[in-house]
Amino acid sequence: MGKFIYENDTRLDIEDRVLLHLQSVIGTKLRRGEAFTFNWTVDRSLGSGRTTVWLHPHSSIVFSYAGSRRAQLNRRWLEALMFAANSSAGLHLVPEPAELPDERASDDEISVPI
Repeated sequence: MGKFIYENDTRLDIEDRVLLHLQSVIGTKLRRGEAFTFNWTVDRSLGSGRTTVWLHPHSSIVFSYAGSRRAQLNRRWLEALMFAANSSAGLHLVPEPAELPDERASDDEISVPI
């Protein structure tokens, strides 16, 4: 289980594979100088509710992974997450779509070409 940490005090515990996809989308948007919101639902065990953070190129963000192996990127999932990030609703987790073997993003590819 990895962690997304925003401005040193807002944290989201999240699976490493999901975190890598979020890092790719967030990194792409911020490299372009684009600000946007990132929204998630707080687990019931933590009191439930929702959290929204405003991400911008000067945000302090940490992506902390529990494992040492990097997950395989799913190009369709990257595209779906980027579509959400570009919407007025902001970036939020969407279900991972199935991918075809030839659609996998390479291990070195961490940006989304959208």
